[in-house]
Amino acid sequence: GETVHIQEACEGKTGAFPANFIDLKEVIIEQRGDDEVVTSAEMPLVKEVTTTLREWGSIWKQLFVANKKERFSQVQRLMWDLIEWRSQLLSGTLPGDEFKELKQKVTSKIDYGNKILELDLVVRDGNGNILDPDNASVISLFRAHEEATATITERIKEDVSSVQTTDLLPMPYSSPTHSLYVFVRNFVCRIGEESELFMSLYDPLKQAIISENYLIRWGDKGFPKDVDMLNNLKVVFTDLGNKDLNREKIYLICQIVRVGRMDLKDTNKKCTVGLRRPFGVAGLMFTVFMFLSLALLFILSLLPYEVLRELVWLWVTMKALVGDIIQIRKEYPHLVDRSTVVARKLGFPEIIMPGDIRNDIYLTLHSGDFDKYNKTTQKNVEVIMLVCDVDGKVVPNAICLGAGDRPVSEYRSVIYYQIKQPRWMETFKVAIPLEEMPKIHLRFMFRHRSSQESKDKSEKNFAMAFVRLMKVDGTVLQDGPHDLVVFKGDSKRMEDVSSYLALASERSHTDVHKGTTLMRNNSSTCGLSVSSRDSFTISTLVCSTKLTQNVGLLGLLKWRTHPELLKSNLQELKLIDGEEVVKFLQDTLDALFNIMMEHSQTDDYDILVFDALIYIIGLIADRKFQHFNTVLEAYIKQHFSATLAYKKLMSVLKTYLDVSSRGEACEPILRTLKALEYIFKFIVRSHCRDILLPMMLKELGGALADVREGPHDERRNSVELLNKILEVLSHKDVGDTFRHVRDIVTCLLRTINCTVITMGREHALISRVVACMTAILSQMDDQHYSTYIETFSGTSDLVDFLMETFLLFKDLIGKHVYPSDWVTMIMVQNRYSHINELFSFSCSPFCFLRYGDMRRLIGFAIRDMWYKLGVNKICFIPGMVGPILEMTLIPEEELRRATIPIFFDMMQCEHNHTGHFKKFENEIILKLDHEVEGGGGDVRYMELLQTILLDCAQEHTHLLPEVRNFVSLVTGLLERLLDYRTVMSDDSRNNRMSCTVNLLNFYKDINREGMYIRYLYKLRDLHLDGENYTEAAYTLLLHSKLLKWSDDQCTPQVDFQSPQSQRQLKENLYNTIVSYFDKGKMWEEAISLCKELADQYEMEVFDYELLGQSLKQQAKFYENIMKILRPKPDYFAVGYYGCGFPQFLRNKVFIHRGKEYERREDFQSHLMSQFPSATRLNITTMPGDDVKNSPLQYIQCFTVQPVLEIPPRLKNKPVPDQIINFYKSNYVQRFQYSRPVRKGKVDPDNEFASMWIERTTFYTAYKLPGILRWFEAMSISHVSIMSPLENAIETMGNTNEKILTMINQYQCDETLPINPLSMLLNGIVDPAVMGGFAKYEKAFFTDEYTQEHPDDKERLLRLKDLIAWQIPLLGRGISLHGKRVTDDLRPFHERMEECFKQLKKKVEKEYGVRELVRQTDCLALPFHYSVPFFPPFTGSRTWTIEGQLVHALSFARFGSLSAQWLGRSVEPPPSNTQTGDHAPTSHAEPRPPKEQLYLFLLQHSIGFLL
Repeated sequence: GETVHIQEACEGKTGAFPANFIDLKEVIIEQRGDDEVVTSAEMPLVKEVTTTLREWGSIWKQLFVANKKERFSQVQRLMWDLIEWRSQLLSGTLPGDEFKELKQKVTSKIDYGNKILELDLVVRDGNGNILDPDNASVISLFRAHEEATATITERIKEDVSSVQTTDLLPMPYSSPTHSLYVFVRNFVCRIGEESELFMSLYDPLKQAIISENYLIRWGDKGFPKDVDMLNNLKVVFTDLGNKDLNREKIYLICQIVRVGRMDLKDTNKKCTVGLRRPFGVAGLMFTVFMFLSLALLFILSLLPYEVLRELVWLWVTMKALVGDIIQIRKEYPHLVDRSTVVARKLGFPEIIMPGDIRNDIYLTLHSGDFDKYNKTTQKNVEVIMLVCDVDGKVVPNAICLGAGDRPVSEYRSVIYYQIKQPRWMETFKVAIPLEEMPKIHLRFMFRHRSSQESKDKSEKNFAMAFVRLMKVDGTVLQDGPHDLVVFKGDSKRMEDVSSYLALASERSHTDVHKGTTLMRNNSSTCGLSVSSRDSFTISTLVCSTKLTQNVGLLGLLKWRTHPELLKSNLQELKLIDGEEVVKFLQDTLDALFNIMMEHSQTDDYDILVFDALIYIIGLIADRKFQHFNTVLEAYIKQHFSATLAYKKLMSVLKTYLDVSSRGEACEPILRTLKALEYIFKFIVRSHCRDILLPMMLKELGGALADVREGPHDERRNSVELLNKILEVLSHKDVGDTFRHVRDIVTCLLRTINCTVITMGREHALISRVVACMTAILSQMDDQHYSTYIETFSGTSDLVDFLMETFLLFKDLIGKHVYPSDWVTMIMVQNRYSHINELFSFSCSPFCFLRYGDMRRLIGFAIRDMWYKLGVNKICFIPGMVGPILEMTLIPEEELRRATIPIFFDMMQCEHNHTGHFKKFENEIILKLDHEVEGGGGDVRYMELLQTILLDCAQEHTHLLPEVRNFVSLVTGLLERLLDYRTVMSDDSRNNRMSCTVNLLNFYKDINREGMYIRYLYKLRDLHLDGENYTEAAYTLLLHSKLLKWSDDQCTPQVDFQSPQSQRQLKENLYNTIVSYFDKGKMWEEAISLCKELADQYEMEVFDYELLGQSLKQQAKFYENIMKILRPKPDYFAVGYYGCGFPQFLRNKVFIHRGKEYERREDFQSHLMSQFPSATRLNITTMPGDDVKNSPLQYIQCFTVQPVLEIPPRLKNKPVPDQIINFYKSNYVQRFQYSRPVRKGKVDPDNEFASMWIERTTFYTAYKLPGILRWFEAMSISHVSIMSPLENAIETMGNTNEKILTMINQYQCDETLPINPLSMLLNGIVDPAVMGGFAKYEKAFFTDEYTQEHPDDKERLLRLKDLIAWQIPLLGRGISLHGKRVTDDLRPFHERMEECFKQLKKKVEKEYGVRELVRQTDCLALPFHYSVPFFPPFTGSRTWTIEGQLVHALSFARFGSLSAQWLGRSVEPPPSNTQTGDHAPTSHAEPRPPKEQLYLFLLQHSIGFLL
């Protein structure tokens, strides 16, 4: 089990051991000076188990040697359990809930074993994690030790009778709340009609359903009616308490109701449909210990067996879960998510938390008895229930038939065929807003349903009943059965609320004996008669946290309505059933405190309210309601808001204490003292800490002074009270506590110190008092110490206190007051025992005034000690490099001059021993990076370091070259580190990125891979903050390139979760990079990485599952490329001129990549905001030296165009526009800026004829996009000149492309504003705006120009072709504009349409007709549009035979491909070449595109060859 570090491995052996004896583990290696600290990379709990097993293992051997057989066997069994559980933890296959249970078992076993072996006690939090003393208050740490000791001691007592330790976990039903998870897998039953499945929990002994129904509506095709719910039919039955789990039996039942015909055999098309008829039922008993299991429920049909003909099954998965719905969603996310339906218990859970507001009434349609009257057979009774208000209006959506179903406005019962006494037993929920409850009643209508549709339509309601939900006294309807009066009469009269609402709705016991005479007399005035032969029974259950069935409690909750009854209501609160009080705990407490606050000027009700509060607190202390402690705590922390309640509470409390102290009888005093904890919590919560604390400190001062001799309970209570005060003040959410801690220190610190000194170490309270003292010290800061020192009257008094404190801590360190296994508590005590250091720190300003800055003297002393080390210096290299560097960075020049020479001495010393000083160099680079980033160093330090080291090396010529290289290296590093530190506090993220790149490039150049990777991740984080996902991906890609596809272990250079092989790390990096590229829409790059991963999965690791995932991801990326529109970013040239800029920007030009849809104006505005003192240059040429050498800042910004570099694999191929468009703005390193230049004769009416273009080309250091959104322009050239015709061709092509891009954008995004499209189209079609392309025609399409420029023939054809292609683009754009234009712009659109018609007619006549094509969701020009050598051959251009043949050859090569991509047939040019008339030729039977091309080729090839 011992850990070794393998230095060398050979065949069959690992290090010095046989290979099969060694188990290689993943570890984390930390370099601490010359030592390597190796720690396991396993999860913390596994580490703890491993460490525990090793510790127990050595003790176990000693037990065997000592012949302690019983303990030996006991420890052996404990270790076996831990070993087995450790393998389960390492498997990583446990669900969250099982992992949590196993974690509790493991920690319990470890704590138990440590105790019986007398090892150190491990204190934990509620989740079983080891408690961090740095993040826990001293008092909470002390209590955790106490609780852990008590718990383990109790377990040992229970284990005395058994050697084998039992499972130390509490039983599953110890939690107050439980749930049952049910997943409905399938319902196999061929009914032929729609059906309803009602699932619920059922107690067979009480014959009662105990939960809400879960309703599934099943379709007639054998699937859920809502197909989306297939494989997602999940429900959690919640609110089950320990009482429910103690039931002898609980069943999961399913009642099945079909919805359709009266009789399944009825094939008559005119039969009545939509009737709810009983079909079957299923059931399965479960227990709380049920684990995840699949259950088959056999359906017991209510129909004759021969009707089914086959078995029917309901398949479900069930699991018992511990906790309420909030807990189980956190702890069982793999089972319960937000889509899981929640079915609550019929009734309240055992704990009602504040905020859990319910106002539900569960109504069970019990039974009825209906006479057939004049019919020959019994009725098929259907009950229709409506929720109505006082006006008879139906309340919509107030009825819920089951969880998971939408609420409805009308309920219709199941129909039993010709049954006189139907027994429905259907339960559903009525949910009414609280304020509407007094107005609401339920109306039941009874109707006979016929199986024949014609008869059924003529049937009317034959009777009705109703019930009010609230009584006249304001209480809600009582739980239990209700025998309702059945009324008969005219069907319309029965729906008139005025006819029945004033009548009695229930039959009383006396009415049954009196008969119906009285009822008949009453009914004569309302038009309805009471049916004596019909009866109807319902049952109700109210689950409301706002409505009560108790008159006394209602009077208290609504005390303002009858203030004269307030005293009696307060007095009678004690007589109300405790269950009813705790059910309305929050409302009752709110009422009590409202009474107290609204009568703040009088004390009439103070004692009554106080006694009521004491009664409620005592009620919760009862074992029956102990779970409500958490509710009361939650109320105090989250809902209690009576800010002046402390006055009243303290007044009554003082009165009771005064009476009791005088020896007089005070009956409530005992209950008051028991409830004192919560009384004080109410007082403290009402914001009176400033008032209460001084009073309590005064009392505590006297109590603590006598704590050694007083009654034990009083002494313990005093210390416990101080503990609670200190614990409250240690919380982070209690506001400013400086004054309160100061008051405690001033009043109690010395008293407590004296108490600890004089109290015996065996005293029962000594540990608590020391914990108080330690807690006070832990909460004191420097200002507290300084303030406390000022409270002493003189020097002698202060010296006495310091001596007392010194002796106290000396004694505590030698004689511990805590048990020896409380190691954590002892360490915390010792930590705060160094009070003399804190006082020294507080007094340091006084020392400085008296003795000056002693750091300088200490520095000289250290220098002298270094030089006295002699030959031992090498032992302190590189260990002392960091401390001495830290000392040289102190901003004191004389100290720096005295200590920097130590560095040269270190170099010389190491060089003499090894021939180099690499250790020193590596250490100082590492430490410089850390120290400068932390604020050390400046430019002056860099200058001194350079000067002093070079001066020292002058006398050692053999070292001079190496020292110069070292100085150059360190100077370069310091320059970059200082720049980096400067911009880290800057608002400019760009500057921070630039400096980060400078540093990482520097570390790359000097081969410091660890530092290089460190800054790569800093750059990645900066990019993620700015949502630059593409650049973040390229940054991580640099790290991945350092890795190989091998199983070699990575060196720990970055804080990864666990050690990994290079293959694992590279794979993880690739997956992260792919996700970043996906977010940045750089799918081409993501695909290349996916291909590399797929190759590894297929050819190296043979993981076909991951291979499939990678291929699916590739397919998605390919689809995205073709379907998703990617806006082209603009690029901007930015020049930073003047000496006012940092060195890394000064007089340099950078090409910036803009964000999506970012305009130059916005980019420039953001850029200028980063340099508020800079001046903007409005020129696009390079500024002169006067600007470059100026001490000011000048910024130049203008838009540049990326130059497309088509990848070789795409050249001369039919590439879709979506693919080519990507390369127009990505993978670019060359950018151009065009500036117009006038040459030759200038025509004032047509500037295009003489407009030449001077083009400036920028070459960046790297291609964009990259690890930055900008790169420096390394070269700038101004040599490219374009003729006016070439300029016209380029401008025309760009215009067409701009129109096409904008059309595609508007087709993909309907939210874009119409204005940009309007401006673009109108500027082209309306000659009054821009002149259109008539200027080109006038300048170039003339005989004079053709004669003067015979070499421009092909270019003129190209320009004409571009003009012709603009027409279909404009047509599509105007059509789109017409669909999106608003009414107020309709005249503008009509004007634009008219201009376009004229333009189209002219262009098509002169340059031919062109057609657009559609690719997927976007428009596209044919692929040959962008190839200048192959202009399209549709239209009316004159073609030579040679030209036609070239086109035929080029298209025949991939004609079928082009037809498939472009979505239309490709027609060859007409064959009439002699006249030049190329009108389209019609064909009797259209041939496939490729066949047409070959036919055309055959027709013309002979003529061409001749």
